[in-house]
Amino acid sequence: MVGYGELVERARALAGSGQRRVLGITGAPGAGKGTVAAKVLQEIGDAAVVVPMDGFHLANAQLRRLGRQDRKGAPDTFDAAGYVALLRRIRAAEETVYAPEFHREVEESYAAEIAVPPDVPLVITEGNYLLLDTPPWSAVRDLLDECWFLAPDDEARVRRLIDRHVAHGRTPAEAAEWVRRSDEANAARIAPTRARADLVVFGDPR
Repeated sequence: MVGYGELVERARALAGSGQRRVLGITGAPGAGKGTVAAKVLQEIGDAAVVVPMDGFHLANAQLRRLGRQDRKGAPDTFDAAGYVALLRRIRAAEETVYAPEFHREVEESYAAEIAVPPDVPLVITEGNYLLLDTPPWSAVRDLLDECWFLAPDDEARVRRLIDRHVAHGRTPAEAAEWVRRSDEANAARIAPTRARADLVVFGDPR
């Protein structure tokens, strides 16, 4: 099993390459992408910045207009082209790039909240669809120097998802229904993309 020590060393090697590198962390909903990114960042410090894909959630008003609010989190509920454009600017490292950040407590993104200065050597981006092979998501893979796919125990992953939804206001029954109908449909779509990853991390890193 791959542990945090190995993941940190891989990230540290990218950061020490002498040029801007972009590390992707992907996997199904509830796989622990944000947790892994945060722990790697804690070890690397100022040499890295985390830019989550979730900042590109379409606003709730747009989801209502498009009739997609009941499946928020599906691939077509993101501004994928905007995310790709941001990654291209990040790779160029010519200027400070400002990225949006998603806030679960209000279920909306705030624009330009994350600053990525040009001298930061490593940008860590995490999200569900980094290895999806359908446009415009398919452009993401070539913008990543390395991508990890997290594959934890599915029972633990689903339990974490339900707990997360409950913590943000759903009843246990509502949370379980959303996970079964929406999150797990997305997980099934994401699962085959692990074949495109540089590293598959089975279980929860320790």
